[in-house]
Amino acid sequence: MTEPKTAAETILIDLPGILPSLEIAYKDVHAHPELSMQETRTAALAAAHLTAHAYEVTSSVGGTGVVGLLRNGEGPTVMLRADMDALPIQEATGLEYASTDSATDSSGATTPVAHACGHDMHVAWLMGASALFAGARDAWKGTLLIVFQPGEETAQGARAMIDDGLLTRFPKPDVILGQHVMVGPSGTIAGSAGPITSAADSLQIRLFGRGAHGSMPQASIDPVVMAAATVLRLQTIVSREVGATEAAVLTVGVLQAGTKENVIPDEALIKLNVRTFDDGVRARVLAAIERIVNAEAQASGAPRPPEITPLDRYPLNVNDEASSDRVAAALRAHFSTDRVRHVGPAPASEDFGCFGTEWEAPSVFWFVGGTDPVVYERAKEAGRLNELPVNHSPKFAPVLHPTLETGVEAMVVAALAWLSRDAGAPARP
Repeated sequence: MTEPKTAAETILIDLPGILPSLEIAYKDVHAHPELSMQETRTAALAAAHLTAHAYEVTSSVGGTGVVGLLRNGEGPTVMLRADMDALPIQEATGLEYASTDSATDSSGATTPVAHACGHDMHVAWLMGASALFAGARDAWKGTLLIVFQPGEETAQGARAMIDDGLLTRFPKPDVILGQHVMVGPSGTIAGSAGPITSAADSLQIRLFGRGAHGSMPQASIDPVVMAAATVLRLQTIVSREVGATEAAVLTVGVLQAGTKENVIPDEALIKLNVRTFDDGVRARVLAAIERIVNAEAQASGAPRPPEITPLDRYPLNVNDEASSDRVAAALRAHFSTDRVRHVGPAPASEDFGCFGTEWEAPSVFWFVGGTDPVVYERAKEAGRLNELPVNHSPKFAPVLHPTLETGVEAMVVAALAWLSRDAGAPARP
């Protein structure tokens, strides 16, 4: 066997040996998903894992968050983060370890739960990286800050951990690193400096009408028609009020009204989501939503103005340029160059950026492909990439290998850009 020459080779030499246990952990978390801010079982697994590898462990940070510290002499502090929560979705992957679990959501309703976004893979990646660093302390120096975060899907978790004293209870990182499994050939990595995931705003809109018998619509103010007109008009914001060189997405995900076909209801409910990459565009789109919703209600003769309620908000996630270049150089030096790709910002959203913003520390976030490379290439050749199951689809599930090992390797290699004994001093922003 060839002796390892670099810090990465020294640390990763044990990866094949721990892969079977990581696969078991991944399948276990996948089969037992938990909703946002309810990740007690997953958090307990994470805490036990870190304790077994001699980390200083703090549980219940921001509810169910887990923080591990591994001090290894003088040097930089690097934070590695993984989110833990799942989605209220019925899994349809057909996997032998597919979730059959259900849970009670925040409204008290019972819902199926599935890891349809890949956070189970993120947990396994961070377990792997944290174990490898703990087992090869001679190859690096500094402090590892490991964060298993709750509630990413509801934009609650990062803020909850921050509000629970994350910034004062733990050392400030020199850099904050995170990654996400996405559609793309398994074994590849993609990212870029600058904006990497979009800002997101979710809104709930209640439209008020006057109910009546379905045979006497003249006696009503029909909120169903009001809602339908509102939904159609909202689609013109992006097509007619956002410039061609700008970017925005507006999606209506919920439209609810009535309980019976011959009863005109009193109310209708709309829930929508907006994605933007610029504060000015965001403000313009939100103002247009308010204008259209109120105008359609007035045009319908609504007895009262609509109620527009913010549900959650994700910040724009911006990769620090110098730190992104440092990560990219490290990844390209470790992987073949064709496996590390440049990609523009994704319309998906993340609360990962909250950590860097609040700590005033540089952060870098990138994507790891999770699609079977053969399946991906066939879909690409056929012009059917848009038919592959994406994150949040009931059929989304990363191919296990080489996604699992690639994510662990990427996390280790990126952290070593600061923690390697040969790494230069990190530049503060």
